[in-house]
Parts: sequence; C-alpha cells; structure tokens
Amino acid sequence: MLNKILYNTVLCQTFSPCGRYLVAGNIYGQIAVFDLDNIFNPVVEQLTTDFNKPKYTHLLDPDNQICSLVTTDKFLIVGTVNEISGWNWKVILNSKLTKPSWTIKVQSKSLIEKCDINCLWYKEEEGKLYAGCGDSKVYAYNLEDGRLVSTYEGHSDFIHGIHSQGQQLISAGEDGLVLLWDLRVKNSHNKIVPHNNSKASRPDIGKWVGAAALSDDWIVCGGGPRLSLWHLRSLDAVTVFDIPDRGIHVSFFQDDCVFAGGAAKHLYQLSYSGEVRVELPVSATTVYSAVLRTSPNKVLTIAGSSPEIDLCTSFNYRDQVLHFR
Repeated sequence: MLNKILYNTVLCQTFSPCGRYLVAGNIYGQIAVFDLDNIFNPVVEQLTTDFNKPKYTHLLDPDNQICSLVTTDKFLIVGTVNEISGWNWKVILNSKLTKPSWTIKVQSKSLIEKCDINCLWYKEEEGKLYAGCGDSKVYAYNLEDGRLVSTYEGHSDFIHGIHSQGQQLISAGEDGLVLLWDLRVKNSHNKIVPHNNSKASRPDIGKWVGAAALSDDWIVCGGGPRLSLWHLRSLDAVTVFDIPDRGIHVSFFQDDCVFAGGAAKHLYQLSYSGEVRVELPVSATTVYSAVLRTSPNKVLTIAGSSPEIDLCTSFNYRDQVLHFR
C-alpha cells in the first residue's frame, strides 16, 4: 500500500458535525480522519512527528473508491460503487471500525454496469439524501427508512455534481448539461448548455460539466467549458471567467465570491465580475474537492490528485499541508 499511497487521489471530503474532524476519502476505498484541534494546537512532542497525519485511517471498501461523502448529525454518509452507507460518528471516531449502521443499494438497469455514487447532498429540513450517480440519474432517499422516494431523469451520461438551494436542485453532467429541478416534481424545468456559449466553449477539453452551484440569484458552473456565472432567472451568461485551467471540478459560492478549482495550479477566489481576488497554491495537480466550514472558526481544505491536503484558515494562503498516508 505504501507505493500506492504515493499516487493517492482524494476524491471527497467533509467535516464532522462538531467541526473538529475532517474526513477525506480516496481511490483505494479508505477514509482518513484528521483531528483539526490537534493540528491547530499540537503539543510539543507532536511537532516533529505526526501531527498533520490522520488520527485514524479506515479501509471501508477494498474493491471500490470512496466517491462521495456527506455529514448528518449522527452519520457519516459514504458513496462508493452501487452502495451508500451510513456510519455512526462514534464508530468513525474510533480506532477499531465495525459495520455501518445502514446501507442503501443503488443498482443501474444493467446488472453488469457499475454505478458510481459520484455526489451526495443532504437536505436536513426534509430528512432526504440526494445522490447523483453514474447511471445519469439523481435519486432521493428518505433517511428514516432508506426508502427511494424520487428519481430525477434528464441526463444522458453520468452526473458529476449536485447542489441544492431551497426547493431547487442543480445537477452537472458528462453530457454537457446543467439541469435545474423543482424538487416537488420529477422533471427538470430549465437547463443550461455551457458549451453552446461561444465564450465558454473549449472543444479541446470537452463539453462535460464538472461542477455547478446555486445561490439565490446565480448559477456558477464549469468543466470542459470555462467557469461561468449565469443569472438564475434569465439563464443568461453574465461572466465567463478567464483563469488558466484545463477543466473545472469544483465551484461554489461563499461571501459574495466564487471559489473554483480543477486542473490548475491554484484554487481561485473570484468576484462576480471576473476579477481574481485570491490565487491559493495547491498541492494537487487536479483539485477534486474543496470544503469549508465557518464555525467554530474558518477552515478551507483542498484535495485532489495528491496524498497532500491543503489547509487554509484565512482563505488567503495555505497554512498547513495534511498527509493522507
């Protein structure tokens, strides 16, 4: 495993409900649990040893990668291949891993095809879990009983990312579409096709959309097409961002800024008008995950095609590098 870990890729991250722990999932079916309190305030003896390494490393699935992670008050929810599992946080924060509290099987129509659970979104007010999957569908599950309550069909290829705001959900797909869904119905009510925009289109990289996010008034998305900002109501492209990437895999809104990363040397913080406010150097050659918390203090962690995870507390520079080894 040592040589493999040198080529580690971290696909997903999430924080524990209390904010003290960062959990990262990799392509080898492992999750690493980092104790942020110890990392921020190491005791003297730790400074020369392992303060920036995981407190625990658990092998959840030796045959499949950890595709997605999301947190609830009680569970760490893990998306792998054909399966979503819920792990009690008391189990995760223990040196000896037992069994998940529950599992949900996700099977595509073809029994021989594998269905990656590429992205997860939990809506606490509904008690529902949304999963964007490799079979081009978004599934909604009731977490009280694990029952499938809705299936959203509209993509023709696998889904890279989902995000929700209020009663709307947005999905980004390999088919080049960004679909908007009213969660009360099963059909998408609007769509964006970024590669049809001449300023955003990059045929040499592809039409796929790697990430999309909603705010009250805006949509941000990118992938093969350049990162772009769209007005939610008119669906007009307002800004196409000029950053030197070779594909976007991460985009989200925070404090009137757009955060974005992917196949680039930096994670970018951008104004809505396109100004680059911050360029954060990253360890990964391609960023696949960036998560932030604002309480009890600000933390941003950035991960991707590297065993190193960058940790930032001001969002303006890299404070430390964590090691998933």
